[in-house]
Amino acid sequence: MTTPFRPRRSLLFVPGANARALEKSDGLAADGLIYDLEDSAAPHEKDAARERLRTHLQDSSFKGERIVRINTLDTQWGTEDLLMARGAGVDAILLPKVETVAMLQEAAVALAETDAPDRLKLWAMIETPLGILDVGTIAREGSRNRLGALIVGPNDIALSTGIEPGPERAEMMPWMMQIVVAAKAYDLAVLDGVYADFRNTEGFATECAAGRRMGFDGKTLIHPSQITAANQAFSPDPEAVAWAERVVAAFAEPENRDKGVLQIDGRMVERLHLTQAQALLQMRDSIAERGTTA
Repeated sequence: MTTPFRPRRSLLFVPGANARALEKSDGLAADGLIYDLEDSAAPHEKDAARERLRTHLQDSSFKGERIVRINTLDTQWGTEDLLMARGAGVDAILLPKVETVAMLQEAAVALAETDAPDRLKLWAMIETPLGILDVGTIAREGSRNRLGALIVGPNDIALSTGIEPGPERAEMMPWMMQIVVAAKAYDLAVLDGVYADFRNTEGFATECAAGRRMGFDGKTLIHPSQITAANQAFSPDPEAVAWAERVVAAFAEPENRDKGVLQIDGRMVERLHLTQAQALLQMRDSIAERGTTA
């Protein structure tokens, strides 16, 4: 996994215009919350939503990762959204519809001009054909300009291309894998998009399983009822954890500490597998810690 020390199995979109949703979000077991000022707020609600969210973040008790999705900087709301998020002490600012490196650089420059701490990251939604076409450059240059994660926007991609994806989104697979590969190449987290039919638990489970096989670190969500299933789907498998423990223990034996390859349970295991095993166990421990604070 790209980010072994911070679980991102479940990231729930919380509408900034909905006071009740904001209030309830503090007690949720999601690994992260994405407070939304873009799609969920109508134009006449956006200023009020921003101020409501500002107030909420001042007193929020949520212990997971906190991200604010702002309006694009070329709108009348984008700059104020960014300044609010910067001042609120959140972990990341999510930029919608990123299509060029320039869009990331503009936000990075604005944060630098406000002396924002390095820990404040930018996340990018890749949800248009132009974004997909340039995602490698966006990931490469963005990794030098605060970029921490890419999020797939499958609904917008489908809308803008006219495709009609099936249950496992095979029609969209080549584009989604471009985004995954770009993220992995530059050590970014990568998150699958939302599943809109939140009452269809079977369909959601199928999509989560497919997303995990594709290499996503977790899934963005639209409803709290999806949190538990996403957490389960993107948590380390118990058998994989047991194997990782055996790998780490074997390489820790005094006679093996300088060896590059071992035979464990009839399998040839190299040090790159040790690194993977250590990351998986770190993720397990991070999830366990998250469970105590949720």
